[in-house]
Amino acid sequence: MGQTLLTSFNPPILQITMSDDSIKNLFPPSALEGVISPDIKQIIPSSARHVWQISDLLAKVRDRLDLDFDILWVEGEISNLRQPSSGHCYFTLKDNRSQIKAVLFKSQAARLPFDLKDGHYVICFGRLNIYTGRGDLQLVVETVEPKGEGALQLAFEQLMARLEKEGLFSSEHKLPLPLLPQRVFVITSPTGAAIHDFIRNAKKRYPGASIVLCPASVQGEWASGEIVDSLRIAQHVAEKGDVILLTRGGGSLEDLWAFNDETLAWGIFNCSIPVVSAVGHEVDFTISDFVADHRAATPTAAAQLLFPHREELIDKVTILTRRIVFSIYNRLKINQQAVQLLRYQLKDPRRKLVEQRFRQDDLNARLLGVMREKIGLWTHEYLNLRERFVCHEPGRQLAMAKAESCSLSRRLVRAGSVSIERKRQTLGTLSGKLNAVSPLAILARGYSLVYRISGGELVKRADQLAEGERLLIRPEKGAILCKVLSTGENQDKVLSETD
Repeated sequence: MGQTLLTSFNPPILQITMSDDSIKNLFPPSALEGVISPDIKQIIPSSARHVWQISDLLAKVRDRLDLDFDILWVEGEISNLRQPSSGHCYFTLKDNRSQIKAVLFKSQAARLPFDLKDGHYVICFGRLNIYTGRGDLQLVVETVEPKGEGALQLAFEQLMARLEKEGLFSSEHKLPLPLLPQRVFVITSPTGAAIHDFIRNAKKRYPGASIVLCPASVQGEWASGEIVDSLRIAQHVAEKGDVILLTRGGGSLEDLWAFNDETLAWGIFNCSIPVVSAVGHEVDFTISDFVADHRAATPTAAAQLLFPHREELIDKVTILTRRIVFSIYNRLKINQQAVQLLRYQLKDPRRKLVEQRFRQDDLNARLLGVMREKIGLWTHEYLNLRERFVCHEPGRQLAMAKAESCSLSRRLVRAGSVSIERKRQTLGTLSGKLNAVSPLAILARGYSLVYRISGGELVKRADQLAEGERLLIRPEKGAILCKVLSTGENQDKVLSETD
C-alpha cells in the first residue's frame, strides 16, 4: 500500500451559506448589466445544464477522494488543538505554506503513548475525508508519531549522520547478550519509575536476578557527564557475563537529550561489556539506542530482553497466532476497502454488491481454512519440537551414555580375558616348540659340552686336545673344571691308566 506525503493541499471548494436575498443585495441587477447577457438562456439550453445539489456535489468529491487517495502519511505541526468531552481530538496540521484540519477519534487517541500538544511536529497516518455538514476537507487520523523539531532535531540528525559515517552504528561491533546475565548494572535515576519497573519485571521473570544500581541524573545540564562516569565505573567493575543497561522513562527531545551526547556514544562503542539501551518509549529514539549493542523500547522490555522466561516458547506460539489473526484482519479490511472502491465502478451496484458479498464470504471461509491449516501445521511442528526436546533431554542422554559405557566396559573386560588366554596358549605352543629344539633339553638327557679354557672353543674331537690342557665341561647343571691326562685312539688304555 503506497504512502503519500501531503505537505500542502488547497482544494478550490467554494462554500455558499448566504440566502438568496443577501446574494441579490450583494449583486443587484444593475451591477450585472453588461456582464451576463439577457439571452444567456438561449445560448445555453436548460437541457444541457446540470445543476448540483450541494450535498450531492460534496458526496461526489468525497467519492473521488476515496478513489484517488489511499491511506497516507502526512507530517506537520499541531495547532488549535482541542479535546471536547467526547474524547476526540480536533487540531490543525500545518506547515509553512498550508494547513489542513484533522481529527483523531477517542479510541485511537487512547492508544497513543504520549499527549498531543500545540507546537508538536508529528507524522499522522490516516485518510482524507470531506465532512458534508460543513464542506470541510479533513484528515481522519489513525495514529500519530512524534517528530523532533528545531535546532535540537537538526543537531540530532547531524550527529546521527556523522556517527553513522564513522561506523558507530555498524552491526559488526555489536556484542551478543549472555543467555543469563550474572549481573545487570542499571544506569538511571534512583528516584525514577524506570528502575522500579525494571526491577519488578526482572524479579517476576527471574527471581534470582542480580541488579546493581549505578545512580546518575537522566535529565538536565550535567546528566550526560554523570551517565558517562557511571558507565566507566560499571565497565571497570563488570566481568564477563555481566550486562550494562541505560534506561529512563519517556519525554520530549529536550528531556532525552542527555542520551544524545557524543562522548556517551563513544563510551558505549568502546565498552567491552554488552550495553542495552532502553530510553523513553517505543516512539523515542536516541543516539545511545543506535550505538548500544541492543535496544529495548521500555524498561519492561529490557527486563524481558535480558532475563529468559520458562514460557517463552508458548509466548512465541501465541505471538505467531496473533500475527496470523492480525494479518487476516488486515487482509479482510483490504478486501472490504477494495469492495468499497469497486462499488463506484459497477454498472449494476445491487447485483454486483451481492456477488461481492458472496465472494467475500468465500474469501472469509478460505482464509479461516488457511488459518486453521496453518495453526494445525504450527501445532504439529511445536509437538514435534517438544518430542525432539524430550528425546534429547540431557538426563536421558546421560543415562544412555552410562548404559553404553557399562556395556563397553564389560566387553573390554571379556575381550582382555580372551586375549590373555589366547596369548597364554600361543606362548605354551611356542615354549613347547622351543624346548623341543633347545640345547638344554639335550643336556638333560646326559650329554655335556666341553670347552677349552684357553680359547673358549667348543671341543668336538679328542684329537684336537693335548695332554695337560685344561677343559671346562658343561653338563645340564653346573660346570666341571678338568685336565687332560691322555688322548688317543686306545680308549681302553686311557681308562686303565685312569684306574
